[in-house]
Amino acid sequence: MKVLVSLNIPPVGIEMLRNEGLEVTVWTDDNPMTDEQLMLATQKHDILLSTSTYKIDSVFLESNKHLKLISQFAAGYDNINLKKATELDIPIANTPNAMVDATADIAFALMLAVSRKMFFMHKKIIDNDWGPFRPQANLGMELKEKTIGIFGMGRIGTEFAKRCAGAYDMKILYHNRNRNKEAEKNLKATYVSFDDLLKQSDVLSVHCALTAATKNRFNYDAFSKMNSNSIFINTARGGIHNEKDLIKALQDRSIWGAGLDVTNPEPMAANNPLLQLENVAITPHIGSATIEARNEMSRLAALNIIQLARGEPIRNRVV
Repeated sequence: MKVLVSLNIPPVGIEMLRNEGLEVTVWTDDNPMTDEQLMLATQKHDILLSTSTYKIDSVFLESNKHLKLISQFAAGYDNINLKKATELDIPIANTPNAMVDATADIAFALMLAVSRKMFFMHKKIIDNDWGPFRPQANLGMELKEKTIGIFGMGRIGTEFAKRCAGAYDMKILYHNRNRNKEAEKNLKATYVSFDDLLKQSDVLSVHCALTAATKNRFNYDAFSKMNSNSIFINTARGGIHNEKDLIKALQDRSIWGAGLDVTNPEPMAANNPLLQLENVAITPHIGSATIEARNEMSRLAALNIIQLARGEPIRNRVV
């Protein structure tokens, strides 16, 4: 079988595929393929190792209905039309768990950066605006024993909660589709309604998938219910928050600050007002950007393909 690896991923997975005897074509440019390049190249291969960079819509799938598998180099798969893939009997698999610790770390780092205005103060040094000591200027807030609210208490949300509890003895609230009994037992996490999560959290961190139900879930109505001293963190998907509403909520001080590793759209425009606000910290979607996480993503994406080639069940199959 012929495998197309559509982005320049770490070599561990590519070596696994070749050692399995599969014919592998690798796109080695750091920039992604164009839609046309991806469409044409995929038509010559049996399996696509894709990434969330690419839009795998119904048109693409109809043109490549011969595919035996799409293995996603990511945990999320909102870029893929799952309904159409199921209709065409094209299996989709992903790489869950690979970036759990890395993403939890980014969420924790953003929480710290926002609470102490680190990114904004760093810019002041670059702009030669350090200035004299002023006892009431540039004040942040401490996190010890504050209440952390988690929207989506899955693997990443749980690891983030562990960091918050261990470092700052934070009280943990969460809202999820289903109760997480393990988190309730081990972390003393308390399940609350969405409205109570908004009202009671000093820091609210998003760790859910982007779905029809979660798209724009954090709009101005949601932000207006939050505490005026609260911090909003999103390391999941940019579409979960409404960016215009977030800007408004920060400007009128409905909330105190925000930390984002995801934006809508991506990349974010350099003149976005969020980049100029002192209580905001933004990173360019680097939640999984560690050596360990990316190597594991490469390994798992390749393993999905190898399991198919061997006729074994694909453990990380989505549909």
